[in-house]
Amino acid sequence: MVDKDKVILMTRLASYEKNEGRKNMNIVNYFRSDYIGLQILKAIIAATLSFVLLLSVYLFYNSEELMANIYKMDMLKTGKNMIIVYLCLVGGYVVIAYFVYTYRYFKAKRSLKDYYKGLRTLENMSDK
Repeated sequence: MVDKDKVILMTRLASYEKNEGRKNMNIVNYFRSDYIGLQILKAIIAATLSFVLLLSVYLFYNSEELMANIYKMDMLKTGKNMIIVYLCLVGGYVVIAYFVYTYRYFKAKRSLKDYYKGLRTLENMSDK
């Protein structure tokens, strides 16, 4: 005879394993510091590319004004300001990425813990 609770639990576990479980298993295969470090490195690269793209658009948009005032500008001050803006952008991006990926890691770990708990429950149902 088919046990209704066992079928429901098996269906729920299979659905988790097929959808969310794969992502969570890939996340938890890393050590916490390695996973977060890799994601922060990706965030730094993305922030750098975004800064370069935005700077290029700004320079292209204001190229006529920049060419007219190029000899009047203080290049050292402009360079320092650009570096400060870049560091603020990357710093903010890194802080946000750290909190987001720390949360995702612990959420995945908690979710897999519940999954393994369900597997143990299923195993205990099979023993009876």
